[in-house]
Amino acid sequence: MIRLLVVDDHAIVRSGIRRLLGERGEIEVLEAASGEEALSMVAASAIDLIVLDLNLPGLGGLELLRRLVSAVPKVPILIFSQHAEAIYATKALEAGARGFVSKNTLPEEFLEAVDAVLAGEIAIEKNIQREIAMRDLADDAYLRPLTERDLEILRLLAAGNGLSEIAAKLGVAYKTVANTLSRIKEKLGVTQTSELIRIAVGRGLTDLS
Repeated sequence: MIRLLVVDDHAIVRSGIRRLLGERGEIEVLEAASGEEALSMVAASAIDLIVLDLNLPGLGGLELLRRLVSAVPKVPILIFSQHAEAIYATKALEAGARGFVSKNTLPEEFLEAVDAVLAGEIAIEKNIQREIAMRDLADDAYLRPLTERDLEILRLLAAGNGLSEIAAKLGVAYKTVANTLSRIKEKLGVTQTSELIRIAVGRGLTDLS
């Protein structure tokens, strides 16, 4: 029996995945509605695959992905995102995900991605594959110097969080966040925090999922 953990804060999404996979008798679907709940469940149960939405309340985004990869490095993670931009897929894969499909994908392609990741392969939605291969990567090139932690802090900043709030959400010191923001400014060639917020909003990083 394959044990699959769906991590998504929307009950209707979890229910939809459960119904979709319910036709396969060999898959048991577990559910988590938050990052904290997901971390507790992987610590307590043997999981074969995690289907993860990065846009979660509280602990979310690439920071949650990083923690899951660290907690259960042998468990493959398939990102199931509302976004289909190449940069999100690229950063998620760099952070340790084994696949990336958007919530606009067809059910058949989602199931194919589940099967591929379970088989040890990398699975990326076809439309995203084409975007990565064919689009002009100017925006990605500009943001490529940023690490997954950089992007997560930038997203939280653009979402209206202060440095203390960001530090609390990521479980790091205030000084760590302040120093990271300074390095982000250097990488992107800006001097003001307001400029970072405009960059994040302009490139859709306010909802990194």
